[in-house]
Amino acid sequence: CTVIFTRLATRDLHKPISILFCNLAVSDLFTSFSGFWISMLFITNPDITIFGSQDMLAPYSLYTTSILSTIYNLVSIGIERYLAVAESMRTRFRVARNHSIAVVFINWVLAFFLGCLPLMGWSCLQAESNVSVLYSPFCVNYLVFIAMPNVAVAFLVPLFTYLRIIIILRKRKLRMQACGQATGTYRSAETQVARTSISIWLLALVSYAPFLAGVVFDAANQRCHGELYPGVYIFRNCTAMLITLTCLGNPLLYTLRLRALGARLKVPRGLWASRMRACAV
Repeated sequence: CTVIFTRLATRDLHKPISILFCNLAVSDLFTSFSGFWISMLFITNPDITIFGSQDMLAPYSLYTTSILSTIYNLVSIGIERYLAVAESMRTRFRVARNHSIAVVFINWVLAFFLGCLPLMGWSCLQAESNVSVLYSPFCVNYLVFIAMPNVAVAFLVPLFTYLRIIIILRKRKLRMQACGQATGTYRSAETQVARTSISIWLLALVSYAPFLAGVVFDAANQRCHGELYPGVYIFRNCTAMLITLTCLGNPLLYTLRLRALGARLKVPRGLWASRMRACAV
């Protein structure tokens, strides 16, 4: 909420990347609310979170929708940062406000469609042969369909984009050195990008890898609820807690760290154009 209010109240922060940051905060807030709903249902009736019921279908679907929206926002921010840095002297692609608004709209539509598929009929309340033991009343094939590609996207796309940013900054630093110019700003920006990207990737790994492991375990083991109690369900609850912790980690990593990073990256782009023209002369 602090991130949303601060960026809406500050006019200097009304930029395309700020729209993505605000949308990330909204999806994290949505994750917290839906997770709180599930927690209250667990407190009032713990059995429905283990054996599954119709009452759990809506909160689980909304929780999945918010997680998918968070993943798509993380990927969109990484791509926007890559486009902001990976520019040449002649061609430059600028992400406008309309682009960010369109990305936000597409992210939410895709997240709602995939996350609410159980509400549209892809649930296993009647067909117990394919029901998930850990995440009832979801189907095992639905969890595999959702978890595998989206977790892979959450790992691979940010890793590629931030590695490309680091490589681009390093190449520009070497070219500036060849021109006999100082490279302190590039070195500082490269260090900042490396630290931030490693933190972002590790946060995604810690948050989503246990959930993916639970889905794989659920798909590979056809056992009764009593055989998995209580250790596996404790692991399941811990995975939900780790995912919810991203709601605290994302504002710290993206709002505080990348704001300073964006200020640093503005200087190298201006210096790069003028100094490369001087070097060419």
